[in-house]
Amino acid sequence: MSGRIFQNVVLQLKENTDRLIGVVDGEGAVVACSDLTQIGQHWDSFVPLIMQRSGSFAELDGRTVKPLSGWGVQFDYAVFVQGTDETSRTIVAMASVALNTAKTYYEEKHDCGAFVKDIISDNILMGDIFLRAKELRFPAEVSRGVYVIRAINRGDSIPTETLQALFPDRQSEFVLSMGDGSVVVIRQVSEGTTGRDLNKVGETISEALRVNDENTVVIGIGTVATHLRDLAKSYKEAQIAIEVCKVFDTEKFVINYENLGIGRLIYQLPTTMCEMFLQEVFKKNPIDALDKETLFTIHKFFENNLNVSETARKLFVHRNTLVYRLEKIKKLTGLDLREFDDAITFKVALMVKKYLTSRGFEG
Repeated sequence: MSGRIFQNVVLQLKENTDRLIGVVDGEGAVVACSDLTQIGQHWDSFVPLIMQRSGSFAELDGRTVKPLSGWGVQFDYAVFVQGTDETSRTIVAMASVALNTAKTYYEEKHDCGAFVKDIISDNILMGDIFLRAKELRFPAEVSRGVYVIRAINRGDSIPTETLQALFPDRQSEFVLSMGDGSVVVIRQVSEGTTGRDLNKVGETISEALRVNDENTVVIGIGTVATHLRDLAKSYKEAQIAIEVCKVFDTEKFVINYENLGIGRLIYQLPTTMCEMFLQEVFKKNPIDALDKETLFTIHKFFENNLNVSETARKLFVHRNTLVYRLEKIKKLTGLDLREFDDAITFKVALMVKKYLTSRGFEG
């Protein structure tokens, strides 16, 4: 949203009060102020305080602060006034009404980013999407890629200014802060764009946000949205990609929904069905009967495509030793991992067990 809209309102309010008035965004940056020298300053300490107060008044460094209306618990903008007395609260309350009105008018008439955010947040009826797109002269039937970016360490902020610099085209590329602490990038792509093309952009984002060569974010990618009405679906897919990867492949930092494989199916199964599956597969003994060494052997066997000789070499054991271990597994579980069907069953069972553990079930 343009800071000029807020600045115009702030300057009008300045004519009626001698108090300092301004607006900070969701990252703590001053985007409008009656003292022009303060615009552009970063007040990071404002953000956690405003979040803690859940939309009500807050006081910090001799200022009274109140968030403007927005999506979810994460505020987009907040108004502040110098002073912490009752008069300050009154001025903040009146200023928030005026600024909210200006914000709403701007978003309804001009802000394509707010429109896109409404779509992916399910804050607009499906039938109204085309009408709003027409009003905004926003192309509906073009292909777009959707990327959800989430900090690895909970509570860490994502530098949106870095993403804005990476995707500067405000007409076809959108960087949106969401209420769950994540940031969404939506960008127009050419026809025929593949999952591999989307992954390359995801890797570029990941690289741009690295600190000291360490990954700071995980990025989920949805399928290409060929119409505006598909954006919400792609956004949900990107979120699922992150959640599924958190369970089954924690070493990946860029995850495409199309590449989730069987993990995607397991993630969407009821936990009761998963528990029944494990009970049916492991009738002889529960999966917990297998010790760590045996499980390590099984994982290595799968990594080497059920090749006994190659697995034995990687484990630095004799081939006969590995065969003995596989026979032991067969006796314990009734599954012969050298048989393709049994191996598939066992692989799925391990993933189901991992999924249940992530959900707090013993399986």
